[in-house]
Amino acid sequence: MIRVRTTPLAVILLLAGCGVPAQDEPHRVDPARRPLNETIAPAVTEPAGEVAQVMCLVRENRLVQSVRRVDAVPGPQRQLDQLIAGPTPAEQAQDLSTALAATALTVTVPATAVAAVDVGEAEEGAARSDEVLAYGQIVCALTSRVDIAAVSFQRAGQPLQVPRGDLTLTSEPLRAADYRSLIGPG
Repeated sequence: MIRVRTTPLAVILLLAGCGVPAQDEPHRVDPARRPLNETIAPAVTEPAGEVAQVMCLVRENRLVQSVRRVDAVPGPQRQLDQLIAGPTPAEQAQDLSTALAATALTVTVPATAVAAVDVGEAEEGAARSDEVLAYGQIVCALTSRVDIAAVSFQRAGQPLQVPRGDLTLTSEPLRAADYRSLIGPG
């Protein structure tokens, strides 16, 4: 058996070569934002289910993911209906709310995996100034599903221009990344 004798110089050279540059002053490190597909543990008071259902809600003008445990994967329309219904009591206790107004929304998912959401006329008095958050909630929640890659919006079968996170209007299919600037920490 051959013994390798290490010298203090060899140890210093080995540690110096680890790829981390030396700095004279400390610097600020900004932690990375959590990606939209990362799950958040549900509140302890909720019954455990077999499937995680992502809902995108609002806290302090930011989109926040909430994960609900359900027994079976809901269809896109059921998930959208639950999103419109708003936060559960446990989610409300976490200061989560919704920006969705009382509007009829219908979702269809053709084979292309681009969901088409038909937006009905808003009820009188239901206009909101945080429309971008409402569209962001829908896009964020629906694209968290494995069967939906993007969401387009329409009214009476005609393309509808909706705001992205940067407030530009588009009638193109949207992804969660289009609302990246609005996504806040859980």
